[in-house]
Amino acid sequence: MYGHDCAADARVTAAMTDDRQPADRDRSRLEEAAERSGRAVERIRHRGGRAGRIRARQWEIILVISVQAGLAATIAALIAQNLLGPGAHVFAPAAAVGTIATAIGQRARRTFELLFGVGLGITIGDTLRFMVGSGPWQTGVVVALAIASALLVAGRGGALVGQAGGTAVLIATLAPMERGLELPRIFDALVGGAVGLLVVALLLPVNPMRVLDRAAEPIFTVLCEQLAELAEALRQRDSDRTRRVLDRLRGTEDDVGRLNDSLSGAEEVVTIAPARWHRRRQFHQYARSVSLLERLLLDSRVLSRWATTALEYDEPIPPELPDAIARLGLAVAEMRNEYRVGDNPQCTRRLVEECAELAGRAAATGVRSFGDALVTGLRTASSDLLRAAGCEPDDANRIVRRAAGVGEAAIRPPVRRHLHRPRPTRATRARRRANLSARRYGDDERAGLPAVGRPAR
Repeated sequence: MYGHDCAADARVTAAMTDDRQPADRDRSRLEEAAERSGRAVERIRHRGGRAGRIRARQWEIILVISVQAGLAATIAALIAQNLLGPGAHVFAPAAAVGTIATAIGQRARRTFELLFGVGLGITIGDTLRFMVGSGPWQTGVVVALAIASALLVAGRGGALVGQAGGTAVLIATLAPMERGLELPRIFDALVGGAVGLLVVALLLPVNPMRVLDRAAEPIFTVLCEQLAELAEALRQRDSDRTRRVLDRLRGTEDDVGRLNDSLSGAEEVVTIAPARWHRRRQFHQYARSVSLLERLLLDSRVLSRWATTALEYDEPIPPELPDAIARLGLAVAEMRNEYRVGDNPQCTRRLVEECAELAGRAAATGVRSFGDALVTGLRTASSDLLRAAGCEPDDANRIVRRAAGVGEAAIRPPVRRHLHRPRPTRATRARRRANLSARRYGDDERAGLPAVGRPAR
């Protein structure tokens, strides 16, 4: 998807470069250098602020995961020492830490993969050890077959493959010298994985709404700021500002990746943590809206591209177009506020309808090819935003079409081709037939034709 979008960016940029209007030659080099310096300072300040916010969120995640891992290792070591009998039981806290430290949103799957990998390694290691014996080359054969079997089962690398290979190594090398490694290894894996899930689900469950809102915050911020900036750039017909908007919207891939990870992590918490089950309905509503943020980002990039192209080709920009883009940015901000507090997004829908109506007014006022593409992009973005606000796709499209039609009719009213007439009665129809017959017979007499079918006198 990103590759296709970047290709579209390249085609539009090439078209703009071919027919770009000549720059203002009256400006001095000093003014141009000052403007470039100002833009560079603005970019550095913007990136510095974003980097500071990202570091703050990373420190918070690091602190939470560290505390969870330390607590899980402590509990797993105590349980293994007191309940599993004598021995080191190193694998129990190691399995607990491995469960906690894996990617957020994959801990439950990681635990099952860990247990299955241990069982697979034990089965293959014991079977081949009895068949081919023990030794350096036998260890290589055991590990190779264990890894191959795990990859065939999982289809990719991960906890299952790592545990299958590690367990096969232990069985092939230590089992001849120390008997009874199989059951302790399985019990250690069970204790460690269970303790890791217990800590995540019961003892220190994160707030799923806080995780999701923090991950979505930079995307909401970028959308609101850049849509407002795009609207102002269109009002001032500044194509350089619209290009800078496009550049900033393109630099959100990392934020989108973090948002997807947070979605899976928050879903895991509301699924396995009883203390967070009351958040399920709110989470699913909010998750539905933020999952469409990527589409809104792409829609905004399309708007900025067409706006830049329209300005470069010196097309007319009706004032309703920047007003519609500004309404779209306000609707994005309002949607976030309403979903954070759990309100029905009525204000968001009202702002989206105003955006579509203004787009219809702009189309009726008069736009050219790239301006018409900008109107189409606004209608698409309005429909996607309504879907993020909870509307079904068909309902969202119908609302946008109706609002755009209202805007067009306000500027260019439709022509009424058929006037309303009352339905004729039976007597009225009989009088019409009689008048037509009399008129036809009178025309025949004036023309000297025989009155065929005329009643005799």
